Amino acid sequence: MNWTLEVVIVPVSDVDRAKTFYADQLGFTVDHDTVISDEARIVQLTPPGSGCSIVIGKGVVPQMPPGSLKGLQLVVPDLKRAHEELVGRGVEVSEIQVVGQNPRPVPDPLDNVGFVFFADPDGNTWGVQQISSRA
Repeated sequence: MNWTLEVVIVPVSDVDRAKTFYADQLGFTVDHDTVISDEARIVQLTPPGSGCSIVIGKGVVPQMPPGSLKGLQLVVPDLKRAHEELVGRGVEVSEIQVVGQNPRPVPDPLDNVGFVFFADPDGNTWGVQQISSRA
């Protein structure tokens, strides 16, 4: 039996501002934006190519302090290109960092150990790791 992680709740203070950041600056697809009432709204967004989405909203999502989610991670095959894309979209992103050493020889020295980091407008933090192929 497969157990797949498909949705992560991201706590935000302003749903419209967060939706703009994730959709327009990060390029996530807006799967749906459902307004249930003036006090209840759910927005689901999915990173390109991902099987896992994020949900932001109010009134019907678990109460968590905005910005309290730390260390979400995206994986890309080309970190240099991803960094350029984030910068081009106006995201405040760290320079490429190498964290640790590769456990085995790899075609690209950034595989497994290359990262960039950024935060959304509420302070939820994300890492982006390069993995161009899996063993």
